[in-house]
Amino acid sequence: MTSQPAVTDDVRSQMGRDGKRTAQKTVLDARQRLTSSSGTRASFDFELMHDYADSRVAGALPMAAIVGILATVATLWVPPLFTALWAGSVVLALLIVVLMAQRFRNSDPARFNAGDWTATFVAGELVLGIAWSLLALFTLVAAQADLAPVMFAMVLVAIAANAIATRTLPPATLMSTLPATLTVSAGLVIQGGVLNYTLGGVAICGEIFFVYLARQLHGSELETLTHQGEKDSLISELEEARHMSDEARRHAEQANIAKSQFLATMSHELRTPLNAIIGFSEVLQSELLGPHQVPQYKEYAGDIHSSGQHLLNLINELLDLSRIEAGKYDLNEEVVSLVDIAADCRRMMELRAKSKGIDLVFSVGENLPKLWGDERAIRQVVLNLLSNAIKFTPQNGKVILVVQRSSDGGQMVSVKDNGPGIPEDEIETVLSSFGQGSLAQKTAEQGAGLGLPIVQKIMELHQGRFDLFSKLRFGTEVIATFPRARVMDALAPVVEKKNRLEIYSQAG
Repeated sequence: MTSQPAVTDDVRSQMGRDGKRTAQKTVLDARQRLTSSSGTRASFDFELMHDYADSRVAGALPMAAIVGILATVATLWVPPLFTALWAGSVVLALLIVVLMAQRFRNSDPARFNAGDWTATFVAGELVLGIAWSLLALFTLVAAQADLAPVMFAMVLVAIAANAIATRTLPPATLMSTLPATLTVSAGLVIQGGVLNYTLGGVAICGEIFFVYLARQLHGSELETLTHQGEKDSLISELEEARHMSDEARRHAEQANIAKSQFLATMSHELRTPLNAIIGFSEVLQSELLGPHQVPQYKEYAGDIHSSGQHLLNLINELLDLSRIEAGKYDLNEEVVSLVDIAADCRRMMELRAKSKGIDLVFSVGENLPKLWGDERAIRQVVLNLLSNAIKFTPQNGKVILVVQRSSDGGQMVSVKDNGPGIPEDEIETVLSSFGQGSLAQKTAEQGAGLGLPIVQKIMELHQGRFDLFSKLRFGTEVIATFPRARVMDALAPVVEKKNRLEIYSQAG
């Protein structure tokens, strides 16, 4: 039976936070719906009523103008006194509604009560609807009997205008349109006749249609507010995540600086006693003060010396890496020869290569000028590359060291071996600090995994490039390339101009 993969603590923590956030959002949405007067979210009620108030205030003058036009047209059939009274009552009711809307706009949002304001607006719209319904009284004082089409047109205009103005508050839509529709339709039915019946039925259908249209507009407004709320919530979450990321990055940078400072301090503290250990072990190994009574002591002194040398190299690498990461690795730049540095490194590593039967080949390009760089750092780059190649190349293998021009006019040093190679999925690990591939973990000659990262960082300080190419069973090639700007190409000789007097004297 296969076991399920273990879930890390970070994954569990993130899953727990996501589940808690989802539950909180669900509870908040349910609470908003329960406390909402519109059945959606309580936070939307204020926005919807604010839109309603804005619509009533902005449409007050156009609505009054429509009432005046309708009253003027109605004077052709109804005495002007009655039309003026009707228009005055409608405008007065409209003024009451506008004053309510203006008062709402000036109120404190923190003290907003959806239920109270809804009841206030519905009452105001009912008064306005009753004022519009006084149209039905025109039939009692009309001079002509063909007033039915005019009343029908006037009530349709009233229904349409009020439905659009109150679209964000559905109860207000019904109160502002239904009284006029019922009274006018009833008046038309009472008058009798096919035409009047038809107009009454159409007026009722118009009421239904415009109420339905207002509901659709209300739904669209709610959807818009929902999307806006989701967008605002997403922006807020992104801002919170960005702040958390910035804080985490700041802590990580501080931890990295503290780590580098600790390594630098400890490396200096460890090198002093370690140098003493290495020096005294050399004295014991060489028997400067006399031969050992027990031969094994000399062997033990050799082990101490090699172990101390290995530990010193590790501390030096740690110190270099910490200095580079802390930005305190200063280059002592001068004119150097990459060929001479590579030749010295080859001589230093030749003894180690011969001990493993490795053929160390050195190839140099023609007419290579000098470089502008740090000799010690460049020497460390070449030594690290050669040391890695010799370390992982099997017995009787071959390592090729090449120094030549690069394709962009710079100079490059290449180290190629015919060792086992590195798997493609381990190259990134090998190039990371303290990273070791599977081959390094199996071999007895292990390192700290700092050689290639230090090479990378030194090449970055020289504005250069480091590349690693490897294939299983075909070997590995590493290339350190210095840019064209650091190559000291030979300059044309400077010809000093002679003054005219010297020219004339030579000519004479």
